[in-house]
Amino acid sequence: MQSSVNWKPYVFGALSGLLLTLSVAVEGQFFGTSTTFPRFTTLVLDTVGIDLGFLEFYQVRDGGLTGAAFPNWQLLFVLGIALGALIASKLTGTFKREELPPMWVERFGPSVKLRAGYSVLAGVFAMVGVRMAGGCTSGHGVSGLSSLGLGSLFVLAVFFGTGILTARLVYGRR
Repeated sequence: MQSSVNWKPYVFGALSGLLLTLSVAVEGQFFGTSTTFPRFTTLVLDTVGIDLGFLEFYQVRDGGLTGAAFPNWQLLFVLGIALGALIASKLTGTFKREELPPMWVERFGPSVKLRAGYSVLAGVFAMVGVRMAGGCTSGHGVSGLSSLGLGSLFVLAVFFGTGILTARLVYGRR
């Protein structure tokens, strides 16, 4: 049963802007999520005994981009996004478990392993691009644009253009 809750995107956009302002005023931190993933990865690698400390990445900001920075506000932000999405979908009755999206099955068949492989590969490409761009869509889109960053506007155009091109290549013109 789907709820009749009518979510107003402009209200939540304004609330996000207020939260960003509060975050900068209180903590001096802009929104962003992409650094959480390399931090988590380095934490896992360090935990299992794989020493990559010789890499320049480990030395940037005195290890601030590695798992040594955990726990931090950004990890809580990423977890809050996932939890907030789950709560919103449960409240509106729109939550559903879907093993494979229908568009994927129509184009590539019902193989969960194939989808997992493509998802991991796409995730690696996306993360490399995000690190090269110096941030993710939330970092550039919310934080970068709110501080009038011209580079963020350019990066967002590239993100969205690449997303459209990739969708066309993967799913065709539909």
